[in-house]
Amino acid sequence: MLMNQRSVPIIISEIGFSPTPAAAVVVVDGVAVLVVVVVVVVVGVVVVVIDLVAIVVVVVVVVEVVALTVSVAIVVAIEVAVVAVVAVVAVVAAVAAAVVVAAVVVAAVAAVIVAVVVGGGVVDAVVIKVVVLQK
Repeated sequence: MLMNQRSVPIIISEIGFSPTPAAAVVVVDGVAVLVVVVVVVVVGVVVVVIDLVAIVVVVVVVVEVVALTVSVAIVVAIEVAVVAVVAVVAVVAAVAAAVVVAAVVVAAVAAVIVAVVVGGGVVDAVVIKVVVLQK
């Protein structure tokens, strides 16, 4: 039991963008322990989703231009299809965001565990730094 251990505060020091994989940096009594929490695959999914959204926006613009020369019925059908694609992309983006949030939570838990185990409960704080891959 950890009855005699004092609580360890968790400080979110930075959330930003970096060309390196996302990671949690746990500082235990001045010793930095790197805990990788978000793999390149997850960030890759987010980048793909962003690309898909950009493609959908371009498609919508093209559809609006085509609307000037094609019958209304065909254009409406195309726009309905585009809206369906946007909905699917939104769901995928939401899932990707949930995965990133879950990874941050896992990092926080891992940081506390590492702090208690390595620091013997005498750490002043656990510092978590979360960065996300930038395309």
